[in-house]
Amino acid sequence: NVTKMNALAATNRNFRHAARILGLDSKLEKSLLIPFREIKVECTIPKDDGTLVSYIGFRVQHDNARGPMKGGIRYHPEVDPDEVNALAQLMTWKTAVADIPYGGAKGGIGCTPRDLSSSELERLTRVFTQKIHDLIGIHTDVPAPDMGTNAQTMAWILDEYSKFHGHSPAVVTGKPIDLGGSLGREAATGRGVVFATEALLNEHGKAIKDQTFVIQGFGNVGSWAAKLIHEKGGKVVAVSDITGAIKNTEGIDINALIKHKEKTNSLNNFPGGEAMDPHELLVHECDVLIPCALGGVLSRENAGAVKAKFIIEAANHPTDPEADEILAKKGVVILPDIYANAGGVTVSYFEWVQNIQGFMWDEEKVNNELKRYMTRSFQDIKKMCQSHNCNLRMGAFTLGVNRVARATVLRGWEA
Repeated sequence: NVTKMNALAATNRNFRHAARILGLDSKLEKSLLIPFREIKVECTIPKDDGTLVSYIGFRVQHDNARGPMKGGIRYHPEVDPDEVNALAQLMTWKTAVADIPYGGAKGGIGCTPRDLSSSELERLTRVFTQKIHDLIGIHTDVPAPDMGTNAQTMAWILDEYSKFHGHSPAVVTGKPIDLGGSLGREAATGRGVVFATEALLNEHGKAIKDQTFVIQGFGNVGSWAAKLIHEKGGKVVAVSDITGAIKNTEGIDINALIKHKEKTNSLNNFPGGEAMDPHELLVHECDVLIPCALGGVLSRENAGAVKAKFIIEAANHPTDPEADEILAKKGVVILPDIYANAGGVTVSYFEWVQNIQGFMWDEEKVNNELKRYMTRSFQDIKKMCQSHNCNLRMGAFTLGVNRVARATVLRGWEA
């Protein structure tokens, strides 16, 4: 899979570039890339018909210099070790950019969730938790939902883990509200994207209400980002998802579109806009383009035709390195994923803090704190851009890598 390899190659390339800009010692640089621990376990469960079946579960724990490791658990048929390594490493830099006290991890089980019944998924989750319970923990490694997992999966992990360690709500985040999940977690990534967009536009003397937006992807992140931009008076002129794409130069009524999608499970036949070719979406006329779907969507083929002045990377790795160069030459400003979509992990951190204190916050406090973190990170990135004379992507990478390197050296790493 080209996108996966690109994600891995690009993460390593960005890291090495950042290490060079920072002038890191080569031994330290090498040590920062090597994961702290890789776990691989066999998970055997009885299926509903009584036959036994085995799945491979794994967890890559990349770095814990700045705090316990943090990252998603995905249930997906192609769980590729290289990709998981890249994603665990990316979480290390992302948590450092967001300035939350975590390192990176990633993991999952190689399975196809839709082929398993709910009780089979529950058994699988519990067996996986039994196998890794002594390697995760509140101050060690705190998993979260990812592709193919959700709040219910986290509830099962919490319950199984608590059988060994006593009631421990802080061992996973993204839990149901009734089991210590945080208010505002659902909207967090999309809301963080909007705060990041505001910080960037503000820097250029602009505001959301004066701009036009195109949003690719209308799942959790895209629909929340669209809704909040719409509320702030921004004009969303085109939206797409797997089912299709629609446009309206006057601006789409996002709340009506969300209702339409809930009713029909599709963007098609929406009365408040006209259908368009989904491939046209990324090069549609707009001020701000927000890819919220897949990686690698902006490539050498289409980057030259992009009309947006700003690109906000809500998806992981939507811009491949060749597109990056083409867009830079055109003067397009790209807000990198490692910062732009960090709202989710930031509110996961708030959930963990609330669980540890045994004191939950109201939603307003969650959102205000998220805004504070996103705005402050942007200022920190700008400072790195100024002192190293680099673009926002390298500003974010140098910020993240530098924080982890400093923590590593302070702990007594000898070159």
